[in-house]
Amino acid sequence: MAAARTSYNATSTLELQRNFVAGDYVANTDGATFATCHPGSGRKICDVEIAGQSEVDAAVTAARAAFAGWSATPAAERGEILRRAARLLREQNDELAELETLDTGKAICETSVVDIATGADVVEYYAGIAQSIHGQHVDLPPAAFALLRREPLGVCAGIGAWNYPIQIAMWKSGPALACGNTMVFKPAEHTPLTALRLAEIYAEAGVPPGVFNVVQGAGETGAALVAHPDVAKVTLTGSVPTGKAVMAQAAQDLKKVTLELGGKSPIIVFDDAAMESALNAVLVGNFYSTGQVCSNGTRVFVQDSCYDEFVECLAERTQAIRVGDPFDPKTQMGPLVSKEHLQKVCSYLKAARSSTARHICGGDVLSGGAYGDGYFVSPAVFADCDDDMEFVREEVFGPLLAVLRFGNEDEVIQRANSTDFGLAGAVFTRDFSRAHRVANQLQAGIVWINDYNVTPPEVPFGGYKQSGVGRENGLQAIEHYTQVKTVYANLGDVDRTY
Repeated sequence: MAAARTSYNATSTLELQRNFVAGDYVANTDGATFATCHPGSGRKICDVEIAGQSEVDAAVTAARAAFAGWSATPAAERGEILRRAARLLREQNDELAELETLDTGKAICETSVVDIATGADVVEYYAGIAQSIHGQHVDLPPAAFALLRREPLGVCAGIGAWNYPIQIAMWKSGPALACGNTMVFKPAEHTPLTALRLAEIYAEAGVPPGVFNVVQGAGETGAALVAHPDVAKVTLTGSVPTGKAVMAQAAQDLKKVTLELGGKSPIIVFDDAAMESALNAVLVGNFYSTGQVCSNGTRVFVQDSCYDEFVECLAERTQAIRVGDPFDPKTQMGPLVSKEHLQKVCSYLKAARSSTARHICGGDVLSGGAYGDGYFVSPAVFADCDDDMEFVREEVFGPLLAVLRFGNEDEVIQRANSTDFGLAGAVFTRDFSRAHRVANQLQAGIVWINDYNVTPPEVPFGGYKQSGVGRENGLQAIEHYTQVKTVYANLGDVDRTY
């Protein structure tokens, strides 16, 4: 008999949340906690116990102890356990989506169809890959050969971001566990709740105690995890400054590192593009998840001859976006994640208003009435922007869209690449040759042609330049969760040298 479904809404209150170590919840030693709040109202959801050094040590010790058994578990069995987890995630989709909306403020129309579903797809994908992970034989005539074994790394530390908490936890744990590693995962302190439910689901699916652990806290907890000598690899989704700090710490004992960091991605719209599709992509590539998506295409380059019409349509469509209660199915855009982040986004909106860019619409803080004390802002569009404007150069991570005019192909490629970031990009055109010519020249880890922000589990995701190191998803992720051992076999005698 299936367990009764738990429902969450904007007024839900939870009991104290603890760290999940070795298959169970454990109390911390000093009783220190932090509060997590609903961004739609600023109201506290619950307190969460902070993992200090002793809790981090316990989690890593549990993961290290579990590694021997999990890495020796037949790949078919690991795959079946992960498949069961994917099924459970889909069965509990609605409950998990509501919990994610409660914690992140993301609109329920998003979390109910994207956040859990796409993460479960990744877990299921790597469940199928588990049995296909293999080494290689190299023949070395006349009397030798070599075996290349692909082996798991050990304990992996996963550090998540607050914009896609449960999806990121699955993007990291799916390939790690499929390859035979164990994991200690730290969710972002703003969104700590759904990673704990993921741990419960993994346990229910048959993941042994200690294979997937969750520790809670802010930067100090993450730093303790990264510095732990028994951690073999760190995988982080976060900001560029955080990524640099993690990489520097990991370098102290040469841990392997995967970093998925920020972006300031270009969307290039040529005058022969299917304008309705381009508009749809630009809107979703800027305002989905209230603009809090690392790969968002926040620099929109539009060719001269269609520029004015495009901006006019963009203004009309943007002003029609419904902002409000994220639990209302009709809401299209919820609040920002926190008061601090609202202040950061507002600082960029102020800079945009003070610039010579043309303010088209939006950028207003929404409060009182239906918005209450939530962290709401209306989606903003600024046109006639210059490449060197602060809000055009830097990652805002909010609903602020910059439109830039361009004349020809060579010019827009040079301008699109003139950034320290290189996460994503897109080109909209009906010209097949131009589409691929431009895509090939964009300095970005993923480039879409006539689409945006589509990330199936089969394709790798990651950035160039300061947007990151390594790749998530696809077969390429296996490289980042395994290491190669060469076994050389001599079939003859060793020649005398001395």
